[in-house]
Parts: sequence; structure tokens; C-alpha cells
Amino acid sequence: MDDVVVDIAERPDLVEPVLIEGLPGVGNVGKIGVDHLVDVLGAVPFATIRSVHLPAQVMVDGNGVATMVSLRLFHHRRAGGDIVFLCGDFQAVDHAGQYALAEAVLDICSDLGVRSVYTLGGYSVGHFVEGPRVFAAVNSPDLVGWVRGFDVVVGEGEPGGGIVGASGLLLGLGGLRGMRGVCLMGETHGYIADPASARAVLEVLKSMLGLEADLDDLDRKAVEVERLTTQIRDLADLLEKGDGDEVGYIR
Repeated sequence: MDDVVVDIAERPDLVEPVLIEGLPGVGNVGKIGVDHLVDVLGAVPFATIRSVHLPAQVMVDGNGVATMVSLRLFHHRRAGGDIVFLCGDFQAVDHAGQYALAEAVLDICSDLGVRSVYTLGGYSVGHFVEGPRVFAAVNSPDLVGWVRGFDVVVGEGEPGGGIVGASGLLLGLGGLRGMRGVCLMGETHGYIADPASARAVLEVLKSMLGLEADLDDLDRKAVEVERLTTQIRDLADLLEKGDGDEVGYIR
């Protein structure tokens, strides 16, 4: 098997397309957001990317059917400019793989006429937040003023430490190919999947692209996650304040 194998089922004919990436990462913010858009917009799959740089495993669905882990590309046609979505089960497990997979994605996107890249991810603050902020980074100085017109935090020393993984590489490598790029990062605790942060990111993305997409399902998921995290915090408080006899039944 080659290091990277690209299988394009059918090359779509797209008009002024943009790439939107959302792979697993901090709080799974990007993955939750892009998976949601693919679902509610009815985006059509057209390419699969497999690689020895992805984890050595298969995914098993609810019917017990196993498939190789992969990255997947979908397209969505719309009047305001078509969209290519990048989804996947995992990111590459090594640095060389991150570069190889990013270049493979950008090769496909270049062939389709993509000139702009939007990458989505989480920005970990290490604690639970209400009303998560969205941080932004761009790959060209002339984009700074534009992104500041939206409800984002840009500059001011954030994000500290840079952007790792696919969200950063697609921004940087895309810039080397002349693609304008924006990375949107939702503030998140980083411990568990965070649909509230994903929703905040999608609200900004919708404004930037003039995109119509229902986010109600993310609201419902956010309420459920908040309920679970409240229970976790309450239990942690009980364990910290109570004596051994009171909570001894917990294992």
C-alpha cells in the first residue's frame, strides 16, 4: 500500500468552491461542527483518502460492518459559492503523515478550483466556560481587518503556541499555494466533546460565508453535555468534601 491512497468516486464540477476542514481535535470542536454541516446540508461524498499514517484499525458501524479509517471529502452546491468539506475518523499519528495528508487534500482542492480554506478547531482553556469565545488566525496580513469585522478574538497574543495538526497545516500549506485561509477556534475546556463551542464557531462561519444552516441539534447536544458536566462537577465536589463512608460505594 502506498503511503497515501486517494480514491475519487466522481470529480464534481464546482463553482468558486471553498474548503472547510473539521477533523478530530481539542474538544472535537471542528469535527462536531463540520459533521453537523455535512448532515444538515446533505453534502455529497466524492473522495476517500486512506493512509498508513492513520491509526492501524478499522471502524465498526452499528451493523457490525468494518471499514478502514480514512479522511473523506464531501461537496455542497449553493448559490453563494460551492463548498468542499473535509471530515475524518482521525488525524495522522505522526508529523510526516500530517504533511502528506494535508498535501493530498490540497492537491484535490487545487484541482477543483478551491482558493480559500477555512479550518475549524478547539482552543483549550483548561476549564469549563459559558458563552465560548471564538479565536481566529489567518494566513495573510490583509485578512486581519476582515476577520475583525466578525465576533472573534484575533491577535492579542492568541492563540498562544500556534496551531497544531491539520487545522494549522492546511492554513500554512494552503497559503504557500496562494489559498487565502482562516482558522476559527472555539474556546473549550478540552476534556470532552463540546457542541456548544462548535456552535459558536459555526455561527461565525455562517456569517463569513453567508451560509444557511440549522444549528438547533447542536443546541440540544450542548444542553445534554452541560447536564452531564454538572453531574461530574457535583460528584467531584462530593468526593472532595465528603468522608470515605459517604461515598464508599463509588468505584
